[in-house]
Parts: sequence; C-alpha cells; structure tokens
Amino acid sequence: MALISQSNLPEKSATPPIWRVLQSLRRYAWTALGALGSLLLLTAASAVTPQLFRWGIDQGIAKQNLQVVLYSAGWMVLAAVARGLSNFGQSYWAEAASQGVAYDLRNKIFSKIQNLSFSYHDQSQTSQLLTRVTSDIDQIRTFLSTSLIQVISSVVTLVAIAVILLVMNWRLALITLTVVPMAGWLLARFLTRNGDLFRQVQEQLGDLNAVLQENLLGIRVVKAFVRETAERTRYTRMNDSLMRANMKTIRAIRNTFPFIFLLSNLVTLAVFGYGGAEVIGGQFSVGELVAFNSYLLLILQPILLIGFAAPAIAQAAASAERVYEVVDAAIDIRDRPNAVPFETCGGRITFEHVSFRYPGATTEALKGVSFETKPNELIAVLGMTASGKSTIMNLIPRFYDVTAGAVRIDGRDVRDFTLKSLRSHIGIVFQETTLFSGTLRENIAYAKPSASLEQVIEVAKTAQIHDFIVGLPDGYDTIVGERGVGLSGGQKQRIAIARTLLTDYTILILDDSTSAVDAQTAAQIQSALDDLMRQRTCTSFVVAQRISTVKTADRILLLDKGRLVAQGTHDELMQNSPLYGVILESQVKRSTQAQPVANGQRTGRSPTG
Repeated sequence: MALISQSNLPEKSATPPIWRVLQSLRRYAWTALGALGSLLLLTAASAVTPQLFRWGIDQGIAKQNLQVVLYSAGWMVLAAVARGLSNFGQSYWAEAASQGVAYDLRNKIFSKIQNLSFSYHDQSQTSQLLTRVTSDIDQIRTFLSTSLIQVISSVVTLVAIAVILLVMNWRLALITLTVVPMAGWLLARFLTRNGDLFRQVQEQLGDLNAVLQENLLGIRVVKAFVRETAERTRYTRMNDSLMRANMKTIRAIRNTFPFIFLLSNLVTLAVFGYGGAEVIGGQFSVGELVAFNSYLLLILQPILLIGFAAPAIAQAAASAERVYEVVDAAIDIRDRPNAVPFETCGGRITFEHVSFRYPGATTEALKGVSFETKPNELIAVLGMTASGKSTIMNLIPRFYDVTAGAVRIDGRDVRDFTLKSLRSHIGIVFQETTLFSGTLRENIAYAKPSASLEQVIEVAKTAQIHDFIVGLPDGYDTIVGERGVGLSGGQKQRIAIARTLLTDYTILILDDSTSAVDAQTAAQIQSALDDLMRQRTCTSFVVAQRISTVKTADRILLLDKGRLVAQGTHDELMQNSPLYGVILESQVKRSTQAQPVANGQRTGRSPTG
C-alpha cells in the first residue's frame, strides 16, 4: 500500500531535505558553534603536533640539545590535553545539537500526523509512519552528531594541512594532495549512484515492521487459526528482502572504498620515496620528513573519515526525504479563511444532494443524498453492509469533505465552522472502539480530564458499565491493558459510550455503538440514552444493524448502495419499503434461530433438546 495517495501529495519544498535538516540547526546555533569551536581547536592542536616533532628532532635530538627535547615533549603533552578536551567538547556539543533537532522533528512529525485528515490515514501504513518517527529520525540524529562533524572536521583539516604542506615543500605537497580530488570524485560517484538504495533499505524496514505490527495486534487470530508457521514464513521472507537490500549497500561500499584505500597507500609510497631522496640530497631534514609523514597521516585520515561518513550521509538524506514527505503532506480538511466558531445548534441538519467518494475508490460511497432533520429529532440510519451509513456520520464532523453537494447545520455549511469548535460539540461513538493505556477512569474522562469522579460514574451508569467497574478490585482505577485487552467487545463499547456522554456535545452520533453487546443490554443502554438524547441534543443520529434499536426513532433513513431509498417511522417503512421489510424479516429469522441456542445455554441442555 502506498504511503501517500495522489490526493495527499506532499507540498513540495524547493529546498533539498538534507539541507532543511541543516537549517534546523539554527535553533541550536550556540550549541552548534560550541561544537565548531571545539573542532577548530582540535584541528589546531593536531596541526601543531608534527611541528613539535620536527623541532624536537632537528633542534633537539640532531643537535643533542636536551632542553629543546624536554620543551618539545612538554608542549606535546599540552597539545595532547588540548586535543582530548576539544575532542570531548566537539562530541558533546554535536550530540546535544543533534538531540535537539531530533526532538523537534519527532514533535513536528507527530503533530502533523495528528492534523492529517482521515483520507491520509486510510491509505497510509502505520508501520511506515512508525519507521519515519523512529528509525529515520535516528538516522538524521546520527548524521548530525557524527557524520556531519566528521565531514566538517575533515574539510577543515584538509585545508589546514594542505597549506602547511605547501609551505614546507610544495613539490612533495602536490604529490600528497593528488589523492584528494580522486577520492572526492569516487565519493561523489558513490553518493549519486546509491541514494535510492539507502531509501529502499528504510522502506524494506518499514515493510518488515508492518508484518511485525500485524502479528502483535492479531496474535490471537494467528494462534486461533494455527497460522504461526505461515506468519513466520512471511516474516522471514520480508526479513530476507531487507537483508538483500542491506547487502546491496554493502556491495556498493565494497566497490568504492577499496580504491580510496589503494590511493592512500600509493601516495604514502610516493611521499616516502620522494621525501627520502630529498633528505639524502640534503634538501630536506629528517625532522621535516617525519613531520611531513605525520601530516600525510593527518591528510589521509580525513579522506577516510569522509569515506566512512558517505554511507551515513546517503542514508540520512534518504531518511530526511521520508520524514519531510510526512511533514509536507497536504492536509485535506482544514479551517477555511474566516471560519467561525460553532456555538449553538438549532437542530436543523441538512444534506443537500451530497455525493462522496473515498480517496482512491472507484465508486461513490454516497450518491445524491438529501434530507433535513428537525430540532430534537432522533434519526436512525439503517441499511445493509457498505450502504453508506458510517459515511454519512463521518461527513457531519468533517472527517471528510463532500465530493459534491453540502452538509449544513442550521443553514450554514459545516466547512464554514472551525474544526475544533465543530468537533468539540459533536459526541461520536465509533463502530470500532479504541481505548488508551491508563485507568478506566482516565479512559472515560479522555475528552474531559477535569471531570469529577461523580460525573464519570453518572455516565458509566447510563452506559450500563458502572456495575462491572465497581466489581473490579481497583474499581475505576483499574489499569486498562494495551488496546483494551482483557475487556470484552461489549465492555469496551460501553466505556466508549460513557466517554462520549461526558463531552459537551449538542449533536450525538452513535455509529453501531451497541453491536458488541447483547440485545438486553443494548435495550437498557438505548432506553437510558433516549431520554438523555432528547434532553441534551439538538439532533441525535443512531446507526444500527438491529431494527429493535431504531424502532423508537422519530425518523429512520434507509440507505442502499449509497442512496437514500426511503425515510419515515418504523410503521411507515413497514408499509412503504420492501427493503425495510426484507431487513426486518432477516433479523426476525436470526432472532428465532438464536433463541433455542440461548435457552440451551441457560439450562445446560443442548440446543436441540
């Protein structure tokens, strides 16, 4: 599944992603300057050390002057201390700046994920988003804390040492410096050819995480159908793909870096041969040759460091592109200019020739649906599976925007209201229940954390879940397992109903919210909700599969394949709608078939006897 659909293409920035990462260091300018200052001090201490060697050899050892030898040794100790301190400072400040940037990126991408529309999440892989927030951002952090500082240090060292070598012996310096452009060309070639390869590795990692996530979430299903072997095979296959992608990067490194090492060795031999001849000819002192060889090591080391940093830079560039794909993703549902707060609801909700198609779908979920509610009306929405019931509910709080037509509240298009005010006044219980880690009380008070325990208990009683909760050892302080594990589907649904009832809603939407509870409990919940809905709401919507749930509604909207085919009371639809009769007949048959089974379970007898 593609992470980003055509309708959610990123708002492309002209700035390359890796450069945008570097620009984010501006917020940590002083920390970055601390790392840069330490780097310059380290370079200076490293550059002066070979000169101390030259001085000690030529002016001390060669002339048998012990005082010069001792002085040079003392200065070398100071240079070593300076190198140690500056190396620590460079690493510390670079790591501090990189952690700050990673912190900002995590917050930025999480905030963007929170604001992205349902249409984006419908077509995105959770595993890929998780990989971006974790692995990709960690790659960027490693680049800033290690690879970037290595590259800058290497460039500064190369320039400084090149100048010193040219001053000492320009002919020998030219031989030494020939390795720089050749190694630079090899590294540039490596980066340009293998950027997509490192992106592929991150995508394969995301796919592997997808299989892992599905199995962790569906472990009960896997075990119930004895699919452990099949899932292990599937995971191994994805792991093999990741390993093959990683091996491609290793082969790319293998095809580049041995040549850099070969160049370094050849230059070392050339310097040794030419420099030795210069010493024999009396044009170069032994101390100068020792210093020159020391500088040779200092100039080869940056080249190797840049070489080692190149794969990390390529990986960070690929990761930055993936992170900014999410950060730049277009938000389909947003406030219009001059949007107004939604404050009061008169009760007139109007669908005007509404059509809607989900992003990426080939057919419309709704086709020309029109209806209008009256104040304090209880509207039931009924229909076969995939008839568009939940779609209607999703358009009222603007989880999606209509493809054609308009949804209005008291004559005003819902797109004219601010999203926060609109949704804060619409209470909705989704068909799929989601609970969060924490206590039962925290889950019920999720939308209103300041609610008192008395308020929590009141809505729990309405949702017929209070007796169950007080029967637990820790009552309302009972910790909910991950995703509500340990609770039945009906218990989770009732907690979700209580959570919604605690909000400051004026429009209430129950999207098949009692499908997981038994008929008796559903009737009790519905009875308690009926009075509450008529007291607190301007309009209530109930989406249900059971006709028994919607019989008491003021009006029933009957949907079929995305069209509103009938509307009216239960009695009116019984007389005028063949489809309503078909749905009622099928449910009566299921109820009749289920009755003997239920009786058999209660008496301990078999269903047939």
